[in-house]
Amino acid sequence: MIRNPIPWPNGARCACSISFDMDTDSLIHIARPRDSFNRLYPITMGRYGPTTALPRILETYRRLGLRQSFFVPAWTMEQYPDAIEAILQGGHEIGHHGYLHEDPTVISQPEQRHWFEKALDVHRRFTGSTPAGYRAPVYNVTQGTIDLLVEHRFKYDSSLMADDIPYLMRSGDAELYEMPPHWGTDDWPAFAHFEEIGYMMPVRSPSAGLSAFFEEFEAMYEAGGLWMPVWHPFLTGRLARWRLVEKFLEGILSTHHVWFAPLVDIVDHVAAFRRGGGTVRVEQVPYYERPVTLPAS
Repeated sequence: MIRNPIPWPNGARCACSISFDMDTDSLIHIARPRDSFNRLYPITMGRYGPTTALPRILETYRRLGLRQSFFVPAWTMEQYPDAIEAILQGGHEIGHHGYLHEDPTVISQPEQRHWFEKALDVHRRFTGSTPAGYRAPVYNVTQGTIDLLVEHRFKYDSSLMADDIPYLMRSGDAELYEMPPHWGTDDWPAFAHFEEIGYMMPVRSPSAGLSAFFEEFEAMYEAGGLWMPVWHPFLTGRLARWRLVEKFLEGILSTHHVWFAPLVDIVDHVAAFRRGGGTVRVEQVPYYERPVTLPAS
């Protein structure tokens, strides 16, 4: 069912990368800047991610021998340095996720450049290198975002949704890999209940909410694709939910031929596949040069 499959290392049937967006309480501060400092419930909900959920997530990864990917706003890195150090010590990837989870589509291009590059400086200070990947807050990429990623030599974006497996974006003479997410593999619709930022989802039970991700895995495994859930530590890292995730991971690692890797490693594999003569689908951006409007009657 995938027309342009990519062969995975060692004959694995499916590539897998759990990508956590560790937003913490950046969400309330960007949404309610006037009084966010005094909204203690959403602050503590966000803090649950790095202080309580992350240690159990990293322990599962350590026990199962997994290295995975985290996208972290730079403000979060500054506020929770111990969490960042723990992620790095586990050998996991940390990707760019804005400075304070700012939406690129609601700020000017000069503002976007300022916050993008400020976040880059924080990444370099905490990790010693430039991140390889980027995920836009709320997936809201603009052509200006693509231009910044190309300018700063990022390997990949993980915000756009034009395929089931990695593909290539071309912008002028530049190339950038896309590791495509979609809302069906994001835990926000299943578990987010956050009135202050405009989300009031009917929270599902752990088994009901996570079953969608497990079904997505089975489809990707059958088709030879990429399973890449987009989770948040303060949502899926909650005790009952992570308990199910841990059991699921134990099961597929013992019964399925899968390749778990950070997204940057998967991108490097796809790039090597292309150098060896393989092909991946290409999307040309920008898609449109001007607004699309109704024609005059």
